Amino acid sequence: MSELINRQCNNDPEFAPKLNNNECEDLISTIDKDWNMDLSAATISRRLEFQNYYQTFTFANSVAWIAHTQDHHPDMMISYKKCSVSYTTHSVGGLSINDFICAARIDALLR
Repeated sequence: MSELINRQCNNDPEFAPKLNNNECEDLISTIDKDWNMDLSAATISRRLEFQNYYQTFTFANSVAWIAHTQDHHPDMMISYKKCSVSYTTHSVGGLSINDFICAARIDALLR
C-alpha cells in the first residue's frame, strides 16, 4: 500500500510545489496502475465502473469526503455506472504531491 495515504495535503505551494516530470513518474508508480497521467495536461485521472447507480454515487460521495478532509478537490464526471476522477493542482499550475495523496486515498477506499 502506498505510503502516500499517511500524508496530509497542504495547500501552501511552498510545501506542495509543482512536481517535475521525473517526480511525477516516480509517484505514479506508487498508486494503482489504473491511474493515467497526462503530463501535457498536468493531470492524473482514473475511470471506474460500478454495478449500479447506487454504487456509483456512494463512491462519488466518498471521493467528496476525501476532497473535503484534504481540502483538495478533483474534477469528476458521474453517470449511471461510471465515474471519472481527475486531479491537478491549479494553484501551482500542474501536478503536486496533493494529487497523488488523494489518488492513494481513493485506492485505499477501493480495496
